[in-house]
Amino acid sequence: MMDFVKTIESSLEELLGSGIKILPALLAALVILMLTRYGAGFARKLVTKVSHKTLRSRSLQMLVAKTTYVTAWIVGILAACVVAFPGLELGDLVATLGLSSVAIGFAFQDIFKNFLAGILLLVQEPFRLDDQIVVGDYEGTVERIDIRTTKLRTYTGERVLLPNSAVFTSAVLVRTAFDKRRSDLAVGVDYNTSLPEAKEILQRAIAEVQGVLAHPEPEIDVVGFGDSSIDFIVRYWTLPGMREVRQAQTRAMIMIKQALDRAEIGIPYPIRTLYFFDQQKYNDFLSTGQKM
Repeated sequence: MMDFVKTIESSLEELLGSGIKILPALLAALVILMLTRYGAGFARKLVTKVSHKTLRSRSLQMLVAKTTYVTAWIVGILAACVVAFPGLELGDLVATLGLSSVAIGFAFQDIFKNFLAGILLLVQEPFRLDDQIVVGDYEGTVERIDIRTTKLRTYTGERVLLPNSAVFTSAVLVRTAFDKRRSDLAVGVDYNTSLPEAKEILQRAIAEVQGVLAHPEPEIDVVGFGDSSIDFIVRYWTLPGMREVRQAQTRAMIMIKQALDRAEIGIPYPIRTLYFFDQQKYNDFLSTGQKM
């Protein structure tokens, strides 16, 4: 019984002695982690200031700052592990992380694919924040490009999260890529209308619309003879935002309708001509001797 007690005491003494021996290393590791906390925050602030001066993309600025912060923490944790456990070498940690990264890569390949696509989108900048784009069936304003998704705010106030890989590999229509955008408005006039007069009226009317740019100058084209009207296309330029386009189109339709009404030029309704006849007269099944 005494031998058993002595064995326990010896084990406790060895454990306590080992704890006392590694206590300085644990304290040093704790100090490293505390310094890492302040160092990572300082590095993020410094990188944020530098990126604001050197990078135009706000999303890319945030990505660089976040990457710097995470990298600083990784380096600090690795350093703390090496100090706390002297038998653990940095090469062993790197090798372990390398093997782990391969396994994690297979398990999270979609996440990494979206991450790389997000970085390429931020670097190449096919569109920027606040641009209005169309991707597949979705259209809206770019709010943010994160590590995994591109966030769109639709015109009806909804949010769409698109995987970066889908955005990167899809055809993207950027409506606000340039400082102006053209709209085409179809107008039909009566067949009795003088075409030169109608064109001049449309030209004057569209030029007076608020929001329509003077340069490039609006164009009026005759495009075809419809079933009940002669068709014009009014081509004009506005600012590229969807709101400006919608408001200018509404003003243009009101202005054109008023101008045509003053000139007594009608915008015809669809016309259908109906012919009535006695079907019995053309009935082939009636006997030749029967009277019509």
